[in-house]
Amino acid sequence: QVQLVESGGGLVQPGGSLRLSCAASGSLTSFDPMGWYRQAPGKQRELVAVVTRGSTTYADSVKGRFTISRDNAKNTVYLQMNSLKPEDTAVYYCNAYRDVHYWGQGTQVTVSS
Repeated sequence: QVQLVESGGGLVQPGGSLRLSCAASGSLTSFDPMGWYRQAPGKQRELVAVVTRGSTTYADSVKGRFTISRDNAKNTVYLQMNSLKPEDTAVYYCNAYRDVHYWGQGTQVTVSS
């Protein structure tokens, strides 16, 4: 049974930073790609960032502010979020693909003063 467990969300002021972590059960090397998605209230879930073995892709709204990375030795994927804006407020979900898509339970990120 594949499990993805996110952590690192919380309340932060505009301009602040957070780092999200996604710990996977089993080896990360069997998953490709892996990514982060988010869903704000009343909106559809959207792609934030994806990492494959060879490259990364970001939504235009987060380019230059967010960085996705994976540590295969720790079976963990990270999302470093800097210069956070109120419009980044959402539930953030980790996603991993291996024959089918697997999802974590989500972690809330709230950007507010």
